[in-house]
Amino acid sequence: MKKPIKLFVLFFIFQLSALSVFAQDKAKQIEQLLGKYNEYGQFNGSALVAENGKVIFKKGFGSANMEWNIPNQPDTKFRLGSISKQFTALLIVKLAEEGKLKLDVPITTYLPDYPKENGDKITTHHLLTHTSGIPNYTDSPNFFKDKARNPYTPEAFVKTFSSLPLEFTPGEKFNYSNSGYFLLGYIIEKITGKTYEQYLQEVIFTPLKMVNSGYDHSDVILKNRAAGYERKGKLITNAAYLDMSIPYAAGSLYSTVEDLYLWDQALYTNKLLSAKSMESLFKPYISAGRAFYGYGWFVDEVNNGDKGKLNSVGHGGGINGFNTIISRYPSDKNLIVLLNNTGGTVLGEMNDAIRAILYNQKFEQPKRSLAFELLETFANKGTKAGIDSYNKLKNDPTYNIKENDMNRVGYQLLQDGKKKEAIEIFKINVETFPKSGNVYDSLGEAYLADGDKKLAIANYTKSVELDPSNEGGKKALAELLKK
Repeated sequence: MKKPIKLFVLFFIFQLSALSVFAQDKAKQIEQLLGKYNEYGQFNGSALVAENGKVIFKKGFGSANMEWNIPNQPDTKFRLGSISKQFTALLIVKLAEEGKLKLDVPITTYLPDYPKENGDKITTHHLLTHTSGIPNYTDSPNFFKDKARNPYTPEAFVKTFSSLPLEFTPGEKFNYSNSGYFLLGYIIEKITGKTYEQYLQEVIFTPLKMVNSGYDHSDVILKNRAAGYERKGKLITNAAYLDMSIPYAAGSLYSTVEDLYLWDQALYTNKLLSAKSMESLFKPYISAGRAFYGYGWFVDEVNNGDKGKLNSVGHGGGINGFNTIISRYPSDKNLIVLLNNTGGTVLGEMNDAIRAILYNQKFEQPKRSLAFELLETFANKGTKAGIDSYNKLKNDPTYNIKENDMNRVGYQLLQDGKKKEAIEIFKINVETFPKSGNVYDSLGEAYLADGDKKLAIANYTKSVELDPSNEGGKKALAELLKK
């Protein structure tokens, strides 16, 4: 009777050993992948990957502070940007679970001073799902120039957008709105009698022992906080100042990859919410382009090779100097967290490659961004030299044209008054990504800045045709057609 038991034990040990080897192999692949992105100037931050609920990889790349050569580590604190929204959403659902708030009643129930003309039509559910129709305050003209550096109380800042006309009937469609999540923070304060920060700490961070997470304040001395930078081609600069009262419940939190792992693990339990309430966070309430939106999470099905589709929930974030992403694959308890402190970069591309490693799929190897090369040439040598450089490098297999990188480079040139050069960059993007509404929108904006109304109209029209949710493009087009 003893031999089978020994065999079983040996088999079990062999299985554990094999799993450990596989995990080490995947960790090595992830390290090589992110090391290459770091070498190519596309990742400067910290990463954590968990498989079956266990951390198999965590490491920092590049510098938390470039002036002092302080390296990024797994305990480096990064501003999260819009990843903050999932925490705000859970706080609201918690209040609903406790009977202190209803998701389907007008927000004027909790904010009696909010203009009734709009507030009586909007519910908390609309705010959670970006279906309120409230204009996104970060899209307002000159927002970063006029408001972003100034401190506001939640009450005062709500007044800057509460009387604006709605962009559509509440519940009609999805349009991403930081304004909606700002209002959710204000509602939390009104109901609890506590600040958003206090309630967040009390309900989430303290119970989960997320000691390296919190509401960021620029004036507070915060150990291990990463400095925020922006990449302009090959040049890196300090990010512009942003008063942290502005992102508020839509984006003012900081955390580490290690703390976000604690958060991920808690979402599989009933520590914070009942099972039914927790489930409500991840329901696909409304179509949001290629995915759906739940409460503070994008909900999607991604390709898993011959195994079919894989359910994913995740969110990205972008705030001055920082770019972030968290992706969860609940069926396998897999997690990818990438926190970057050099502004916008291709985290989605990196995330897809890491997911492919986890699921033993093929993936694209990192390539240098052609946009970084082109910015330098267009900015310093002009349009002809820039076009020549593009024609020379576009077929070079070590380079890749990345839509968002090209877009950022185009806007950098536009901001620097190099309108003709910006137009050429945006034209390359249109040529490379002809099915993207965003690239036509950018080209339309550049033509408008250059005074070419006819081509501006043509490109805005194409943008709206490809992306009917492009409210900014619709507004620009309506204004042009009036004139």
